[in-house]
Amino acid sequence: MRLSTFLTGLAASFAATGTAFAQDLPIIGQPVDGKLGFQPQATGIMQDVVWLDNFLLVIITIITLFVLGLLLFVILRFNQKNNPEPQTFTHNTPIEVAWTVVPIVILVFIGAFSLPVLFKEQIIPEGDVVIKATGYQWYWGYEYVDEGVEFESYMIGAAEGNMLTPDVSQQLADAGYTDEQFLLATDTSIVIPTGKVVVVQVTGADVIHSWTIPAFGVKQDAVPGRLAELWFEVDEGMEGIYFGQCSELCGLSHAYMPITVKAVTQADYDAWLSETKVAQGIVDDSVQVASAD
Repeated sequence: MRLSTFLTGLAASFAATGTAFAQDLPIIGQPVDGKLGFQPQATGIMQDVVWLDNFLLVIITIITLFVLGLLLFVILRFNQKNNPEPQTFTHNTPIEVAWTVVPIVILVFIGAFSLPVLFKEQIIPEGDVVIKATGYQWYWGYEYVDEGVEFESYMIGAAEGNMLTPDVSQQLADAGYTDEQFLLATDTSIVIPTGKVVVVQVTGADVIHSWTIPAFGVKQDAVPGRLAELWFEVDEGMEGIYFGQCSELCGLSHAYMPITVKAVTQADYDAWLSETKVAQGIVDDSVQVASAD
């Protein structure tokens, strides 16, 4: 796909953002000013990542308190006042063995819990929906591999110099967003069904990009000449809009290369797919009506 196919992407945008289900979706995966912590966990992968993060926080807190306690003990027990004559020993074999073996045991213990989470992400299952995401400077191109649907996704406001103008505000409103979603929302969106395995094939067309959705717990570099894969399954009941960003420095407009994913029910996904195929001329409208009958 090239920039010249923008009209195809524009046609798809009306199918992707113009239907009622798209307008009514809540915004779930969005960064919030002044907040700490993770975005809502919409997938099992992200739930595992958050659990692992909390688990490691407990371990590192224990280690930090232990080291702090040792430091305070040494300060109080071995200061010049309590030890006017310093000791002359140079090493302590039991302590040296302990501070070598104990960290190894801790790392093995952490690995026993972290590696399964990593392997879960790296073992790609068969996808119910397969999407190819191609990074360009500075937008994303998408292809639904098994459906023939393809379109490009630009940040709303990119054509106006990445500035929030009254015209851009109107574009955001027409797409069902507010000014708060400026720099996050795109003119077209990936639409996926909840409760289904989605496999995303990621590559780059010019430089290295990175396809990332924080609420899904996925991130994959888009390297030119290589086709990498990631997968996720959005939990049923988590229908909504999720935002991401290119997460690999890719040039002048790297900061203006967002990602928008709309997770919907299977019925709404089927409706969107049918409308998009008609809008792109993949399926004739009369054929769609006949198949519906």
